[in-house]
Amino acid sequence: MCSDVTEARSDSEHKRTSPVTFYRQVVSELRKVVWPTREQLVTYFVVTMVFVLVVMAFIAALDLAFGRLVFWVFTGGS
Repeated sequence: MCSDVTEARSDSEHKRTSPVTFYRQVVSELRKVVWPTREQLVTYFVVTMVFVLVVMAFIAALDLAFGRLVFWVFTGGS
C-alpha cells in the first residue's frame, strides 16, 4: 500500500507545467502581493541606509582598533 502512495507522489512530482501555466500562476501570485506606498518605500529605504551606515562605522572602528593593537603588539609597544 505504501508503494502505491510513493508511486503516485513520484509521478506528480515529475510532471512539468507548461510555460503558459507557469506564467499565469506567477501573475496570479503577484496580484496577491500588497505593494508598499511611496511613503513606506522611502521610509524603509532611509531606515535601511541608516542601519548600514551604523554597521559600517562599527566595523570600521573595530578594524581600526584591531589594526592598532596588532601594530602595537608586533612593534614592541613603542
